[in-house]
Amino acid sequence: MPSKLFSRRSFVTTACAGLAALALPLPAVALTEARAASLVNEVVTEINRVIASGKSENAMIRDFEKLFVRYGDVPIMARYALGPDARTASPAQLKSFTQAFQGYISRKYGKRFREFIGGEVTVKTARKIKAGYEVKTSVKLQGQAPFDVTFLVSDKSGKDKFFNMFIEGVNLLLTERTEIGSMLDRRKGDLNALIRDLASAG
Repeated sequence: MPSKLFSRRSFVTTACAGLAALALPLPAVALTEARAASLVNEVVTEINRVIASGKSENAMIRDFEKLFVRYGDVPIMARYALGPDARTASPAQLKSFTQAFQGYISRKYGKRFREFIGGEVTVKTARKIKAGYEVKTSVKLQGQAPFDVTFLVSDKSGKDKFFNMFIEGVNLLLTERTEIGSMLDRRKGDLNALIRDLASAG
């Protein structure tokens, strides 16, 4: 994977991964284009705040995980990343996998936070799609031309959350699903072994 594309993917999932448990219940109002765009603006603001905080890498990763949990629909994302095995996993295994996935994503992308100091993310457009709303943003990192990042937002969990991201058309969740599937194959389909290893991976 080219280093530039990886850094772009890292930035997006950083936006994604760092973001749920702290979210407050929202009013019983249907998700709108304005609310979807507002959510992404909040995500961007919070990510920029963490990047500019000057904290240690470990502290930034902890903040990143809180953001991931607050703004991302982590259970849905984790189930998608696990793939077909999510249907046969027990409730306890799904819960453990979701927690391990949350930490894994936070560590994997949070370690690259410092590369994005001085970057800018601008919300451009939002439109209704079948699964919710698509919010397009423009990302500019130092020394690189701007590129597009798209957030998919839904309120199916009962709260406004983003559930996937695309960087220049690259599906971040699909990328993680492929990687986690390979990890599971190397463990001969042993989900418990994957959960144990994922808890310290990234």
